[in-house]
Amino acid sequence: MKKTNIAIFVSGGGTNCENIIRYFKDSEQVCSALVVSNKADAPALEKAQRQNVPTQVVSKQQLNDATVMLPLLQQYDIDFIVLAGFLPLIPDFLIEAFPRRIVNIHPSLLPKYGGKGMWGHHVHEAVKAAGEKETGMTVHWVTPVCDGGGIIAQYRVTLSPNDTADDIAAKEHELEMEYFPQVIEKVITSS
Repeated sequence: MKKTNIAIFVSGGGTNCENIIRYFKDSEQVCSALVVSNKADAPALEKAQRQNVPTQVVSKQQLNDATVMLPLLQQYDIDFIVLAGFLPLIPDFLIEAFPRRIVNIHPSLLPKYGGKGMWGHHVHEAVKAAGEKETGMTVHWVTPVCDGGGIIAQYRVTLSPNDTADDIAAKEHELEMEYFPQVIEKVITSS
C-alpha cells in the first residue's frame, strides 16, 4: 500500500512540525515528505532538515502562483497538506486541488477567537481578556474562509482566573502536542 505523503506548511518555530515528523517517522501509512515555509528564517526549517525532511521556502507571490505550487507538490507526490502554524491564507487553487485534504490547527475552540488576525498570542490574550473558563485547540478543514472550514476535532482544557496569556498558551500547546498528530493520522487513515 502506498504511503500518504504529507506536506507540512509552517511559518514559525516548528514545534508542531517537528512533533508531526517524529510521530510519523516509522509509520507504514503516512510520510512527512516536505516542509514548506513562507519565511526563510523559520526555525521549523532547520528542525525538519535535522529529521531529513526536504524543505522549501516560498514567497507570498510563489504561494499564490499555481504554476509554482502545484508542480512543487507534484514533485514530492504530496497527497495531503497540514497547516501547522502557517499564517498566510491558502489560495483557492490549492484548496481545489486538495479537496478535503488540507487541515489546519487553531489555538482556540472555534468559532470563538478565529478569523483574520487571530493567531498565536493574539488568541490567548483574547481568551484571557474575555475571562474564559476553558480554551482548547481545533483541527479543521481549510476552506477559502479564514478559520471557517468544518471542525474535525476539538480538545479542551480548563483555565483558572489566575492564568496569564502565557499560561493559557502553555496549556493549549500541550493539547496540540498530544492530539494534533493523532487527528492527522485518523483523518488520513479513515479516508
